[in-house]
Parts: sequence; C-alpha cells; structure tokens
Amino acid sequence: MKLVTYLREEVDQLAMLVNGQLYNLQELHPDLPTTMHMFLQMWEEVIDLAKSIDAQLKAGKMPRANTWGVPYDNATLLAPVPFPTSCRDGYAFRQHVAAARRNRKVDMIPEFDQYPIFYFTNHNAIQGPGDIYCMPDHFRNLDFELEAAIVICKRGRNITAEEADEYIGGYMIMNDMSARLLQMEEMKLNLGPAKGKDFSTVIGPMLVTADELEPYRIPAKEGHTGNAFNLSMRCWVNGQQVSEGNMGDMDWTFAEIVERCAYGADILPGDVIGSGTVGTGCFLELNGTGKLNDPNYTPQWLQPGDVVEMEIEGLGRLKNTIVAEDSEFSILARKKNVQ
Repeated sequence: MKLVTYLREEVDQLAMLVNGQLYNLQELHPDLPTTMHMFLQMWEEVIDLAKSIDAQLKAGKMPRANTWGVPYDNATLLAPVPFPTSCRDGYAFRQHVAAARRNRKVDMIPEFDQYPIFYFTNHNAIQGPGDIYCMPDHFRNLDFELEAAIVICKRGRNITAEEADEYIGGYMIMNDMSARLLQMEEMKLNLGPAKGKDFSTVIGPMLVTADELEPYRIPAKEGHTGNAFNLSMRCWVNGQQVSEGNMGDMDWTFAEIVERCAYGADILPGDVIGSGTVGTGCFLELNGTGKLNDPNYTPQWLQPGDVVEMEIEGLGRLKNTIVAEDSEFSILARKKNVQ
C-alpha cells in the first residue's frame, strides 16, 4: 500500500496511490481516517481494512460508488507524515562512515560495529516535495543526504530487534539537509548536530508499507536482525546523477535502530526515524573523496535554484528546489570573542 498526504482545500488529506490516482481514504470507507496522524493513531484498528480496499482498487474494483481519483501528478504533495511526533536520524551505512573518516585521515571507529546510534532532529522542520528555504549561513557548504526513513505505527517500549519490525508502519525517502559549516563549528563542542540540521528534513513523496516491498526483501547482514530490502538509491542535482547506493547495504537494520530508540523510552505512532546517509550519498563525502584522489578537485555544494531529486526503488521520487530566503541575517557573523 502506498499512502500519500496532499493538500486539499488548504488541509492535509490522506490518500491511497493506485495506478497514478489518489483516492481519499474516508471517501473509500467511512471507518478510514482522513489524515496520516489519525491513521497512525488507529493503525491496528484500520490497517487490515485499508489493505483490503487497496487490493480492490488494484483489481479495478471501486469499493464505493461515485468515488473519484485525483491525478497524482497534479496534486500538491506534503510530507507523507506531515506532523511527526519526533524525528531521529541513524548512522546505519558503514560505507559512508568509513569513507568520511578515511577522507579526514582518521581510522574507522570500532564502536560503529558495536551498536547503532542516532540523534534527534527538528520534527517541526519536516517537509515534503517542493521548495527548501535556506538562510545565508546555510549556504556556507549546503548539502543533501540521501537516506531512507521509517515511521512508527504503534506505541512501544523496551522492544527487541526481533519484534521491532511489527512497529514499523512503512518506508519513505529522506533528504537530511545539512549546513556543513554550522554543523562542523557546533560539533567542535562535542554535541550532536543542531543548527546545521534543524532547518529542513525532507521525507516523501509517499509512505510504502512493508508488504508492498516483499519482492525486494533480502536477509539482513550476518550477525544482524530485522527486515532488509534490495532497493536501489540514487540522487541527481540539476539532472546530473551524483549518488548511487542500495538500501540493502544498511549494516544496522531499522529493527536494530528501533530497539535502541525504545530502550527505556516510549516510541510513539508518528515517530520518524532515518537510516543515515548511504555511501556516496552527500557532497561532504564526495568532496572528501575527490580531494583525496586529486588535490585540484573543486568541491561542490548546493546553490540557490538547484534542483535535488532522490529516488529509492519502490518508494518513488522526491524532488526539491533550493531557495534563498530574502534575508542577510547571519548568526555566524554574531560570534563573540573571536581571536
């Protein structure tokens, strides 16, 4: 099942995507909710009904008379989960971590292979396809990050990896936008990223349930637990492909990340959790590798007007345009005691 949130009369509307058409859930059945927030809160009560109706639509049967689809290509899409209860981002791809550390001429950190880590980012800055508004300081080495993400569909606590996939409602593309100069400066103080990450995290264009991805399921890597999927991942900037990887390359599964998130803490319906960057999935890594191989390499960063498109097999294509805010305000210029 593919679920899409789009703008309908200035209100977020939840729909199923079938054969290029969006079908509003409550118009398909009165027991189905109108928004993703309600759907996640009611997940166990409505998921079987929703899947049954999705199957009918795919078979060419309309569950109710006088129900019409809206063309997907004409809709104003929002984030599939437009109002998440929280947003965490993981660090699951060893290739990305190893390359980034190699480029900084430091050894691979052994703790990466011991436990999956994550940080909290700004869940109020979640957005879907469309314009990404950036301040002047964001353009000091502005970057994308090609990732996958999940949403939690039922409340849990102290969940083991063996049972964690039951708490995953579906999968999405994530673009963890990153202002690298801000990020690097603040992380000198040994805290996680904050201002370098809190202005925009993009998810979308749809939420895809695990049953839809069953043909792509593969075993987790040796010694790991949970669902894994052979899904190609790509990113283009202004039509030029810059990144390529595979969701199956995740060393830590989402189930294992959920296990860590839920240890001694509640996870809630609507919590969004990212995978971390796939190998080659950002300019920071690509620039570092380029510079390592060629001292004359010219680094590339996102600029106003750039179009970023991400695609994960089975999860759709996510498109955004970088837009400069009409402002000259700089927090970097307000630093104190600079020597």
